[in-house]
Amino acid sequence: MDKTSSYRLINICVFYGSSSSKDVEFEEATKNLGKVLVEKIMHLVYGGGNLGLMGFVSKAAHEGGSQVLSIIPKALASCDIIEDTIGEVKIVSSMHERKAEMLDHADAFIVLPSGLGTLEELFEVTSWAQLKIHQKPIGLLNVNGFYDSLLSFLDYSIEKGFISPLAQRILVTASTAHQLIEQLEAFVPQYDHETSQLDWSNDECSKRRRLD
Repeated sequence: MDKTSSYRLINICVFYGSSSSKDVEFEEATKNLGKVLVEKIMHLVYGGGNLGLMGFVSKAAHEGGSQVLSIIPKALASCDIIEDTIGEVKIVSSMHERKAEMLDHADAFIVLPSGLGTLEELFEVTSWAQLKIHQKPIGLLNVNGFYDSLLSFLDYSIEKGFISPLAQRILVTASTAHQLIEQLEAFVPQYDHETSQLDWSNDECSKRRRLD
């Protein structure tokens, strides 16, 4: 993605878990995200299931007329722990393949408040962006300051020299879905000299995904 101005986002991959929160504002913010996707004529890519926050956003998007693509590992699809999935379903063999497929299908990523699995997805897709494997915007929906401590930790890591100041700019944050998507549309990636020279066009994993 090489751009200097806003561009059209169509498919939004949303990372979130199957757990619910005791705070009703997380539920409302998640439902609102689904409605905003509908309003902006965007489609949802997610990990499948119908529990917790994943159920709220997928239902809101699907009921409003947005396309919904669920990418689910075979092991999860064959059991009942995620309940019924809404929209089109693509079955993959592993969690790694799921994330690779999400990357291929998405124009941008939004991360909702959630647990360890969501944090793992966040950091992997962010590290891929840092390495220029992709140049797609990544947004944190920071409801009620949920990610404030994480952002402070990243600032501390930059202060100690473990993270590049440019890498800090990979993540876009906002407290509402409307604000976040507007920032994602205006996102322009930045790289230091070394990273800008990386070329993943011959990466074997990328080749296999294109041939599938």
